[in-house]
Order: sequence, then C-alpha cells, then structure tokens
Amino acid sequence: MAIKQLTVFVENKQGTLVSVTEALSKHDVNIRALSIAETQDFGMLRLIVNDNETAEKVLTEAGYLIKITDVVGVKIGDAPGKLSGALSVLDEKKINMDYLYAFMSRTEKHAYVVIRVEDNAATEKALEEAGYHTITEADICKL
Repeated sequence: MAIKQLTVFVENKQGTLVSVTEALSKHDVNIRALSIAETQDFGMLRLIVNDNETAEKVLTEAGYLIKITDVVGVKIGDAPGKLSGALSVLDEKKINMDYLYAFMSRTEKHAYVVIRVEDNAATEKALEEAGYHTITEADICKL
C-alpha cells in the first residue's frame, strides 16, 4: 500500500522552511522524512508526516500550494549494499524511478526509502516478492 507524500511549493528565500516547519509543529504534525529540490526562485519540499490531513489543511490555510502524491516506502537494512539490492529488484523488473530519498529510524537498524515511480502496485509487488517490506501509513505513524 502506497504512502502519502506532501509536496509543498515554496519560495526559495530565507525563513520559508522555518515558516512551514513551525506551522506544522504548532498543530502536532511530526515530520518523518523530507527532501528539498530547489531552483533559483522556488523549491519543492517533499514531506512524509504522521498526519497528512492536518498538514495539508494547515499549510493550505497558510497560503502554500500542496500536492499529495502516492509513493512507495520500503524498509531496507542499514548496511552497505542493501539499497543497491532493492534498486536492482526494480531495475530487473524495468521499473523506472522519478526520484528517491531515504530516512533513518530512531530505534531500529533499518533505513526507509521513499520511491516515486509510475506504478506503485508493481513496485510494491516486485519488492515484496524479493523479500523487502514495504511500509504503510500506519508504519509511518509508529516511527
């Protein structure tokens, strides 16, 4: 089952990231993972959070443009070669990635990777058949 990613379109200027993170924290939204891709004037802040509905509402009310995207989250071992193994599964199945980013768990010796692909179901199936555990929204809330 895919997880939800919030993409927040933000101006590339001082204080913007503080504004976003403060708005979320005031409403008890915990950021589990983030990635920022920037251009000269604007950036795309990609977030995995514990409460998508609240985050979307708070940031929309604050004037930010938000897009919700289904992405695949996969749990991999935190050791050399583990990411390469998971990516090889996708390569063998001819699954192309648009982007990915990773985050660490606080208590386990695992990393979590967020992958944006065209076909989430095929990606999840390929990874699970290869022995990888895909993560759900419920898993995100437990982190």
